[in-house]
Amino acid sequence: MQGPTAKKLLLDLLLAVDPQPVAARNAVGACALFGIGESNARVTLTRLAANGMIESAERGSYRLSPSAHEVATEIAGWRRLDARLRPWSGEYVCVHTAALGRSDRAALRRRRRALDMLGFRKLSRGLHLRPDNIETDTEAVRRRLRTLGLDGSAQIFLARDFAAADLDRIEGLWDREALNAGYRDTHARLTNWLERRHRLELETAARESFLLGGDAIRRLVFDPLLPEPMVDTEARQQLLVTARHFDQVGQAIWQQLFVRGFDTAQTAAA
Repeated sequence: MQGPTAKKLLLDLLLAVDPQPVAARNAVGACALFGIGESNARVTLTRLAANGMIESAERGSYRLSPSAHEVATEIAGWRRLDARLRPWSGEYVCVHTAALGRSDRAALRRRRRALDMLGFRKLSRGLHLRPDNIETDTEAVRRRLRTLGLDGSAQIFLARDFAAADLDRIEGLWDREALNAGYRDTHARLTNWLERRHRLELETAARESFLLGGDAIRRLVFDPLLPEPMVDTEARQQLLVTARHFDQVGQAIWQQLFVRGFDTAQTAAA
């Protein structure tokens, strides 16, 4: 499994402990676990602060900046994603973006991120949709999309009674077999690691928990949360429960490292 970049590692670390700050020495030690040198780590911290993504909390420590908190809060919400679900009536939430500008690349990235994070897929040019089985109602979906960066002028509405040919296309927008396999495989990897973690050195456990946990969290954050019978919702719920436990174990391991301090000999050899 490929190691993270300094930027990704530091942002994920700050997100994991948010709102608590992380001391710069611990940030540098965490980077060393993945073969990232001290100079690279400190330069990355400086750049993240200059870009407004993190800020100084106390002397020699950092935390996420207020501007980074909206998306960070959305990502951290993976632990409660099952609370966002409700029964599906067969309707679809649609987002129409054909009238929106395409010259602003930053706006385009925010738009794609918002749609991807809520599981929308493109049916035709300018029309994205997903099953209407998340949040309390359409207005709540609209608020989340805009919080994540969707243009305020995008049209969001419910639709049903698609033609049979369109329904076939809609059902093919998501790779449902891959989703089900991902639930089972990720759950198996987390379970196997939890069973053998007591035999690992602390630094090794921290490194592996970061990589495995990060993969599971990304899968859940970007999961389209499709309803039955489109996917195996029981397998998804099993993964969520295991990922919550894995996250608690991983955080405890990293806290031990922060308290004890990093073994520079072992991290340098990692």
